[in-house]
Order: sequence, then C-alpha cells, then structure tokens
Amino acid sequence: MTDSTVFTAHNGFSLPPQGLGTYNLRGESGADAVRQGIELGYRLIDTAFNYENEGAVGWGAAGAAVDRGELILTTKLAGRHHAADRARTALEESRFRLGVESIDLALIHWPNPSVDRYVEAWQALVDARERGLVRQIGVSNFLPEHLARIEEATGVRPVVNQIELHPHFPQRDALDFHREHGILTEAWSPIGRARDVIDEPTILEIARTHGTTPVQTVLAWHRARGVVAIPKAADPAHQRQNLAANDITLAPDEVDRITALGRPDGRLFDADPRTHEEQ
Repeated sequence: MTDSTVFTAHNGFSLPPQGLGTYNLRGESGADAVRQGIELGYRLIDTAFNYENEGAVGWGAAGAAVDRGELILTTKLAGRHHAADRARTALEESRFRLGVESIDLALIHWPNPSVDRYVEAWQALVDARERGLVRQIGVSNFLPEHLARIEEATGVRPVVNQIELHPHFPQRDALDFHREHGILTEAWSPIGRARDVIDEPTILEIARTHGTTPVQTVLAWHRARGVVAIPKAADPAHQRQNLAANDITLAPDEVDRITALGRPDGRLFDADPRTHEEQ
C-alpha cells in the first residue's frame, strides 16, 4: 500500500482510508488473519465486545511484526453495558482481552433509543478517556439527533461515527452532517450485499475503465467520499486486493454515478437506529 491519505477529525485524530473488519474472525485462524492483515499494511483494526473475538484481535496484533504504536485497535460497547458501572467494567474487560494498556478507539455500538441510556454510556466513555483507559471515543449507528444530544449533555463530540454505508445505502445526509461537525465516517459492510452491488452495470463499467475489480472500485468510491471503509477479509490475497484500492482514484462523475445507485430500501436488514436494539 502506497497511499498516504488520512482523514482527520475535529480534534486532530486521524484514520487511514481503510480498516480491517473482523466480524466472525475468531480463534487461532482469526488471530492469524489479523496478524497477516497488519503485516500487509492494515493499521486500523475493528472489533466489538459482541463479536466475541477481542482476544483473537489482540493476539494477532501482538504477533504482528509491526510496532504497536502504529496500530489503532477499535472496539465497541455493547447495548447491555450502557449503564455507567457496566460500561466501565466492559471497557476494562475489552482492554484485558485486547492485551493493551489503553484502547485506541472505543465506540458505543448502537444507541438503543428505547432503553435511552446512550447519554449515560457516552459519559462513561468520556470518563474512561479521562482515566486513560481509552485514547479516543466515538459512536456507531448514531443519527444526527443522537450525536447532538450527547454533545449537548457532555460537551464532548465523538471523533467517529461508524454506520451502514455502501452504494445501495450511500447516506448522503449523514455524511454531510459528519463533515460539517468534523466527525469521521466509517462504513460497516462497505460492499453491501456483495453480489447485488458488484454486479451493478455501473460498477462493472467503471471497474473495466480502471482495470480494477468491482470490490476495489467500491472501496475507491468510499475513499473518494472521505469515508473509512471497514471490509472484512481473512484471506491474505483478498486483504492485499482490498488495500490496493487505496491507490485508485475515481473521477468525480464516477463517484456520483455510484452514489446514484442508492435505494430507498437499501439497508441490509431492519437496522434503523431509531428502533434497532442491540443486547
């Protein structure tokens, strides 16, 4: 990977244009996939308490022939841990499982609005940062109204919001809000329903123009929009191909054409943050 692009938040915190997703990467094979990914060039590694693989991620990171200071290990606070005391314990457990002195980036996984304790959870992350348990704090799957509320309540703005974002669900309004407020956007499931997306004639045509794969074309689209893509890949060849997308530059009209593939029913599943609840 030769790309030197970074995206920078309101407080100066920066992320590379692509991270390694680890959902379902567990055990020794998961740790090996993480280690390989880091040695190939990944510096942002994404996990969560509910993925049940923080140990594999930490083990893989520790075994990689890369200086620990170059890595950004991210985890997420589960919905059942929003209460302040439970949040503190969960973050401590995540730290132990990852095998780190301080978690590089901790996010609230979902707002769980019917429970309505996400402000309390955010304050717990603020407190954890002040104690040195975590270095940077953000959220995942938050809507603008959730973001505004936690900042108003605590005076602290997230550095990241990780959301569902892919060509069939391009999230124009959320991305505009994040840019306006200096919040970095990360995309989970950045390819969407892979076959549905990569078979789109528009994406196939643009891929042929650049001599790239459809997946690389979609990842280049994310980068062009200032979005940090978090694709999951266990195979070293796939990891290498994904990282190579960082060197692909799409023309503005190509970016617009892919964005225009958005659908009103583009979500992958019934995961509207206004109603979705995560345990």
